[in-house]
Amino acid sequence: MGARDYDDALEKLHAELVVLQQWVQHKGLKVCILFEGRDGAGKGGTIKALTERVSPRVFRVVALPAPTEREQSQMYIQRYVKHLPAAGEVVIFDRSWYNRAGVERVMGFCTEQQTQDFLNTVPAFEKAVVSSGVILLKYWLEVSPEEQTRRLTDRIEDGRKQWKLTEMDLKSYSRWFDYSRARDDMFKASDSSWAPWYVVPSDCKRRARLNVIQHVLRNIPHEALPQEKVKLPKRQKRGDYVEPDYPFRLIHEVY
Repeated sequence: MGARDYDDALEKLHAELVVLQQWVQHKGLKVCILFEGRDGAGKGGTIKALTERVSPRVFRVVALPAPTEREQSQMYIQRYVKHLPAAGEVVIFDRSWYNRAGVERVMGFCTEQQTQDFLNTVPAFEKAVVSSGVILLKYWLEVSPEEQTRRLTDRIEDGRKQWKLTEMDLKSYSRWFDYSRARDDMFKASDSSWAPWYVVPSDCKRRARLNVIQHVLRNIPHEALPQEKVKLPKRQKRGDYVEPDYPFRLIHEVY
């Protein structure tokens, strides 16, 4: 997809997201959006496209670090529950409680019994979340092995992207089919009627971003609120104000 077509489509979707934001605040909606997928599938870029023109006080992104020693001793879902939305909020999880079904399982950070316990209980947990009035949307970004290889290689070679590549990414890369099996088990256990999984083909990042935003807009009913015509007021007159003779430390204008 060409850059111009992408930018034109994204501009229209961003305008509609602003309408959605106002509606969420007006109606006190509670929205929770989960993004999962393999490393390099485009989760971060999709979340950025979704949030770059809306208020971070309404659209809040949650990307949790590795659990602390105290959090490891808590009930697993406990560290995620406190981030669920209140009225007038859209909370976006960049990876979520499904870490237990994916990364933790494949990389050996939890036992098989812990994984099975999670898969057995997560449908009931999500039913409780939805029953409390939360609109829950779950997206899995699916990238092909060839495209994943290209993107991870690009992270190695591009100094702007090296921060995205972790030792865990390299270990995960070699376990493609272990992740496939984990994904299949996760879908089988948690693709419910009240909280279904939506799969996003993401080999073309631009199309994936647009399709996700469009899907979000279609699955959160909203209306445009009446808007008063805005007019800038007149500035006050200078009066007796005089610019101070102060040695401001100006930055160097290199560009």
